[in-house]
Amino acid sequence: MIEISDVGKRFVLHNQGGVVLPVMAGASLHVGRGECVALTGASGAGKSTLMRMIWGNYRCDEGSIRVAGLELCGAQARDVLALRRGTLGYVSQFLRVIPRVPALQIVAEPLLAQGIEEDAALMRARDLLARLNIPQRLWSISPTTFSGGEQQRVNIARGFIQDWPVMLLDEPTASLDAANRAVVLDLILEAKARGAAILGIFHDTGARDAVCDREVDMGAFLPGRAAA
Repeated sequence: MIEISDVGKRFVLHNQGGVVLPVMAGASLHVGRGECVALTGASGAGKSTLMRMIWGNYRCDEGSIRVAGLELCGAQARDVLALRRGTLGYVSQFLRVIPRVPALQIVAEPLLAQGIEEDAALMRARDLLARLNIPQRLWSISPTTFSGGEQQRVNIARGFIQDWPVMLLDEPTASLDAANRAVVLDLILEAKARGAAILGIFHDTGARDAVCDREVDMGAFLPGRAAA
């Protein structure tokens, strides 16, 4: 479901005279259905950069990135958006929402965008918010006022409300206590069981050991290291 071959990435520092900074070379990996693969490596190894290229926020400078058969390197914006709407889910570390929109509506929005009936979408949102221990009194309030851990749980509920065939997870257990961490790990295992292909960054080694089938060390794809 995710096929990455010989991917390279460079950043151009326009505010520093156009200096070109190579950050990745020869990155290759694959993720199949029902599999969870962890990206590992030190800070700066390119884990988040690769995730953003798969999501379509960063351009791929060389190589191939295919998600569910779609070639993302050079893909049209409309094709990337269609992939995000129906195939590719992304749970980031940060919740970015429109102020004053209630948490319940934020969680339900991906299903509503798919044309799911509102009652069914809201019921699913309530189930996830309850499962992730967000108090019902907060469901009608904007999560911009919530604690970091509560915002992360709203973000996770929104990310898991749809049965995505492919998922990107960026530190899904960060900022969580033990009980809510266990809930998130269960959600990941359930997604795997229904056949989702998952690629994630897990600095939490216990979480990584619990849900991941393989690890890919991004340090191997640092420029110079890859050539060696």
